Amino acid sequence: MTRTAAQLRQEAARSYDAYLASCPARQLVDRISDKWVTLILPALADGPQRYSDLSRRIAGVSQKMLTQTLRSLERDGLISRHVTASVPVRVDYELTELGMSLMPLIKCIKNWAETHMDEVTTARTAYDSSVTSKVAGK
Repeated sequence: MTRTAAQLRQEAARSYDAYLASCPARQLVDRISDKWVTLILPALADGPQRYSDLSRRIAGVSQKMLTQTLRSLERDGLISRHVTASVPVRVDYELTELGMSLMPLIKCIKNWAETHMDEVTTARTAYDSSVTSKVAGK
């Protein structure tokens, strides 16, 4: 039986397993779980941003990491890059429809982290104290 390209893609999609290192879905999970991605995408949810705006808004991101992350997000179809001919050239980045579809999940993770940070800090302190006690007790 001959199958169309669409049918072959559907069959391949059913076989994605992110637990396998070579799976494309695993690579995508790696990408969208990157700390810079989880900060850049919400920044773009407010509307198109210039590179310099993103750089100022996201504290601690290096020029190299911001550039690499923007390129990878563009490659994955999550953002688009628009160049306007002017002096100097203006470059804006914005979420695509695919990128917007990811935003509810990213916002939930960001909100969860902000809401539960005190509990995590308490857990970390307790853990560090118990590890220090065990090491000192040896």
